[in-house]
Amino acid sequence: MDLLWVLLPLVTTAWGQYGDYGYPYQQYHDYTNDGWVNLNRQGFSYQCPHGQVVVAVRSIFSKKEGSDRQWNYACMPTPQSLGEPTECWWEEINRAGMEWYQTCSNNGLVAGFQSRYFESVLDREWQFYCCRYSKRCPYSCWLTTEYPGHYGEEMDMISYNYDYYIRGATTTFSAVERDRQWKFIMCRMTDYDCEFANV
Repeated sequence: MDLLWVLLPLVTTAWGQYGDYGYPYQQYHDYTNDGWVNLNRQGFSYQCPHGQVVVAVRSIFSKKEGSDRQWNYACMPTPQSLGEPTECWWEEINRAGMEWYQTCSNNGLVAGFQSRYFESVLDREWQFYCCRYSKRCPYSCWLTTEYPGHYGEEMDMISYNYDYYIRGATTTFSAVERDRQWKFIMCRMTDYDCEFANV
């Protein structure tokens, strides 16, 4: 499995060089075990660089550290055909200890995460950082399988389809395991402007 994390930057660079997007990708942030954005029981705020979106999520669980997870993310630039983000914002907070479903409003794409840990619930609240690209609209949306596959396991979600973007997620919370399973909402985006404000 560790070989995957070594090869991921090479594969994504090759996608950019040999894909039909017309420009090479920049290599994204460190996505190794040393690159956790938080310590257990610690809040964090993570944003992709301007013009990039989240394409991978990695996490490890520790029962002895408050039934909490450490998190790591990878970002990649969007293709030139999508253009530059026209606005970015933090979505509403998804409360700790509850199941939730959320997509970026205003047809946005996920470009970051913010989270705070609550000792009383042994869970986190979450916010998505979303960016809108002109008046592009999502279509052909689907849910990934559950990440992690079972509560307490390591989580590795990588978007292998570059023309699909993370628009949000739905999560379940186990009051027994004190952990979450995530299903990410993946969508394609039109390469033309559309008039719908929130699809």
